[in-house]
Amino acid sequence: MPSVQIKNVPPDVHEVLRGRAQRAGQSLQAYLLAELEAQASRPTNRELFERINQECSGGRLPLARAAQLVREDRDARSR
Repeated sequence: MPSVQIKNVPPDVHEVLRGRAQRAGQSLQAYLLAELEAQASRPTNRELFERINQECSGGRLPLARAAQLVREDRDARSR
């Protein structure tokens, strides 16, 4: 299994993470692994929009253009 090493962690950040791990009843390594797994399981906004763009077919406008038109419409209404 691959491993990750993070160097130069600021002492205050290390202390906060160590405290969170302790309160969760985990080692720092187990706590950080769980946090990384949770982070990797959620798509970023960009990944989500790319997936939507790929999976939604039949529309006439690309998602970015549709969003731009909605923004222009909302801006025009607020004037």
